[in-house]
Amino acid sequence: MVSTNYAPEHTGIGPYSTQIAEHLAASGADTHVLAGMPHYPAWRVAEGYRGRWRIRERRGGVTVHRRRHTVPPRQTALRRALFEASILAHGALAPPRIRPDVVLTQMPSLAGGVLGGRLARQAGVPHVVVVQDLMGAAAEQSGIRGGGRAAALAGAVEARILRKAAVVGVVHESFVDRVTAMGVPRARVHVVPNWTHVEGPSGDRERTRARLGWSDQETVVLHAGNMGLKQGLEVLVEAARLADQEAAPVRIVLMGDGNQRAHLQQLASGVSSLTFLPPADTADFPEVLAAADVLAVTQKASVLDMSLPSKLTSYFMTGRPVIASVAAEGGTAQEVLRSGAGSVIAPEDPKALLAEVRALADDPGRAARLGARGPQYAEQRLSSRAGLERITALLRTAKAGR
Repeated sequence: MVSTNYAPEHTGIGPYSTQIAEHLAASGADTHVLAGMPHYPAWRVAEGYRGRWRIRERRGGVTVHRRRHTVPPRQTALRRALFEASILAHGALAPPRIRPDVVLTQMPSLAGGVLGGRLARQAGVPHVVVVQDLMGAAAEQSGIRGGGRAAALAGAVEARILRKAAVVGVVHESFVDRVTAMGVPRARVHVVPNWTHVEGPSGDRERTRARLGWSDQETVVLHAGNMGLKQGLEVLVEAARLADQEAAPVRIVLMGDGNQRAHLQQLASGVSSLTFLPPADTADFPEVLAAADVLAVTQKASVLDMSLPSKLTSYFMTGRPVIASVAAEGGTAQEVLRSGAGSVIAPEDPKALLAEVRALADDPGRAARLGARGPQYAEQRLSSRAGLERITALLRTAKAGR
């Protein structure tokens, strides 16, 4: 497997890469991962890995080969290009000395896609690509500085990687048209939804709220995960500012890390209805989610078909209703509506967001019904067993087509 993101990263793509690799290892495969240094979502290298050039370690029965790369604390197109270039250069200069039977690449990393294709060609084996995010579309839609100029180049490299792959998996149906428009035959594109990689809550909800300082009189809206450009989290800051002005008993909580956290904290100066929390540890994460009254997922209005927030699979497990402040025609909106576990409102509209929070607070029966549908949907569609078997089936399909 080639995946820049891997354990101990506990949000984003890392948990999926880790579970896939460990599942394959447990099934009897000699599984190796070419990975970067842990850095997400904080965008700084994790303690214990700083200053290291190359590392080989065993985790969960998997051999992980790590290569040093740049980690930009702030995102621009140029810094992202240097990040990708450093991953590509080090991975190409010092690839793992193994001969695989199949190579599985987790994208959006363009460098990872190039490296995976190169390793597969050298070994004469199939290359399977799972598209978690689309880099070309991300550069175009996310608002990253210089992204317009980078989108065409990133899209061209991405298309070349995908056309050469034996099999392409995409995590949502909304990606299919864009991938086939790149010239990938539809028969080689398979939808492989991500799964819930966290357990449901098991603790005392009231005790968790008390520990976090959340009173029973306030409605707590929680956003958990990466604080990046594409999330457009300014809408939550402005919704909290409105709550201040209207003396609404609403607390909005941003929990996590990311390259936009400092900007958001500066923007939120003086806003009393907004709280920042550090990322919760793995064991506490579902308990904190379940302690909230509403879980929020936000995206810029321009984000349509370049990503699907991995946080949704965790949100659905908690029994809390979801508010999605996202484009109605995008994959995120489709997933929330299909689950029946939440509502979709216009993106970048703090008034609409706060109004929907109040509507749920005023109708606890509706909130409970929406929340109850999340675990049901997760059980039917998002089990890890089903998700991992879909990935295994991709590998079998690629091997059979040699």
